[in-house]
Amino acid sequence: MNIGVLGTGIVGRTIGAKLVQLGHSVKLGARSANNENAADWVRQQGASASAGTFADAAAFGELIFNCTAGTGCLAALEAAGAEHLAGKVLVDVSNPLDFSKGFPPTLSVCNTDSLGEQVQRAFPAVRVVKSLNTVTAAVMVNPGLVPGETDIFVSGDDAAAKAQVSDILRDWFGWKSVVDLGGIQTARNAEMYLPLWVNLMGALKTPMFNVKLIH
Repeated sequence: MNIGVLGTGIVGRTIGAKLVQLGHSVKLGARSANNENAADWVRQQGASASAGTFADAAAFGELIFNCTAGTGCLAALEAAGAEHLAGKVLVDVSNPLDFSKGFPPTLSVCNTDSLGEQVQRAFPAVRVVKSLNTVTAAVMVNPGLVPGETDIFVSGDDAAAKAQVSDILRDWFGWKSVVDLGGIQTARNAEMYLPLWVNLMGALKTPMFNVKLIH
């Protein structure tokens, strides 16, 4: 499958590398076509990897992963182009973390809205599924790095898109437990977990953890 990954940070590069490893063709998108992080990533990944602008990656991908920083998420998707995103499943991994006042970050949107909802409103023809935003990048593509069987979440209004993403999480990334939280409005709950995640990372001195639901 041709897959577009928006964002050249650690999340985008990690997800992109896993997808290439699985045999997919991946184009990493950035604000400019000559992004150094993207160029280095392409050299490391080989012939199935390429890079370009956000618009290039969105046009290339049959499936899109949005791995951009939360504060620049909507601008990145606007640059990607609604015409390149329409009708496609977009896995939204972004988080509304605002580091403008230092660490720990605050949330740029919360309580009554979420980035996932903002993306869906701005691009109504896109099939948005919020997922993978509650774990560190390495665990996103290899949940076995955390002992035991832990949980990952999906949120979205399109049932078929959520089913497709849930299959991807299980079959490609190895997640055994995928919990459907409901419509895209439930993305606000997954995003508001991030302050606790940051606090836990500080307390545990590692990002290699996740939650397990017991009921």
